[in-house]
Amino acid sequence: MAEPLYTRRMTPRGLKDFLPKDAARKRAVESALATTFARWGYAEVITPTVEFFECLALGDGPELVEKMYRLFDREGHQLALRPEVTTPIGRIVATRLKDEPLPLRLYYIANVFRYEEPQAGRQREFWQAGVELVGATGPAADAEVIALAVTALAAAGLKDFRLDIGQVGYFNGLMEGAALSQEERRAIRRALLRRDYVALDEALAQSGLPEGKRRLLRELPRLRGREETIARAIELADNPVSREAAENLGAIYAALAAHGVADRVYIDFGMIKDLDYYTGMVLEGYAPDLGFPVCTGGRYDNLIGRFGHECPATGFVVGVERLMLALEGQGALPGPDGAPRWLVGGDQAGRARALAAARMLRGRGWTVEMDVLERPLDGMLEYARARGIAYVAYYAGPDAVQVFAAPEYRTLAAAEAAQLLGGDPR
Repeated sequence: MAEPLYTRRMTPRGLKDFLPKDAARKRAVESALATTFARWGYAEVITPTVEFFECLALGDGPELVEKMYRLFDREGHQLALRPEVTTPIGRIVATRLKDEPLPLRLYYIANVFRYEEPQAGRQREFWQAGVELVGATGPAADAEVIALAVTALAAAGLKDFRLDIGQVGYFNGLMEGAALSQEERRAIRRALLRRDYVALDEALAQSGLPEGKRRLLRELPRLRGREETIARAIELADNPVSREAAENLGAIYAALAAHGVADRVYIDFGMIKDLDYYTGMVLEGYAPDLGFPVCTGGRYDNLIGRFGHECPATGFVVGVERLMLALEGQGALPGPDGAPRWLVGGDQAGRARALAAARMLRGRGWTVEMDVLERPLDGMLEYARARGIAYVAYYAGPDAVQVFAAPEYRTLAAAEAAQLLGGDPR
């Protein structure tokens, strides 16, 4: 039975093509991010698109494991498409980079895959650009990745945005010792993750927790702001783990002032991440009118140890398509490189000179398209108008050349043409 026509002409649901203009814009955004990462001393690493399923499952929580694309190779190994890149980098650090001097500063730009409902800014295949600072503990390391996130978003052209930072230890301390079932813990965590305060009230009402503990957990989403929020969190903490987490966030925030980015950063103790491997500071970046974060990350001191090499780490990841949506909304999305600046061609007798001119112009840094259809002059001008090409050079016979300039494609005088061509147009 023949396959339906759409399977021959369409992409699977949740996957998309990047046509030339969008591909150029995406590359410009990625280049801005990569350049910024490199200037901060981060080196690029590239991991396989396909990994052993067991490796990826070791780092990712059960919800993300359920979203993996899985397959078997011909030897019977269960494989999976990577759903994120931090876990593969943890594998690399624990196996191939474990003897390198610390800290390691690594960055990546990669496509990842999750079998979930497609949404704005995230298909089932989407692109991420991120950094990992490996082998460093303490507020200075966390402050560096937060400051780098702010700097990278600004370098990509984003003007209006903020970063929220939290500390998972604060919530974990509140939950320590609570006589709750796993399902009750998940219900409270899920409500905080989704910022569903009605569901939070219901989960707390059914939990059997003391009223003081329930009051404190209800207060958690309201612990948002600047320095005063940290002081309030320390005052409310009813255990040493939560108090230490709040003090840690205070030290990180103080370091951000020295980086010159504190005005972009807000405190949010109600931030509960959906990945299990975070152990300390967590962050999310937001732009106005975008209902999801453009970047996310935090500290994950236990992940690399799952591969047999204990090593602390912190980092963040930018969703490239989400960042492009935010840039577009702010009128800051980079334009494509556009049409070639020159179209060069000629008749049979002038073709060798036309090829030499194209080579010379490219050597001077111009973008040049050579007419390979051997069109007459009128055909070349018509094509140039349709493409928006700035200049057309037509070489005829052994010594004649005409140069035309958009938008009217008027014929340039010999001196003007010679100046553009870098010398005698003949």
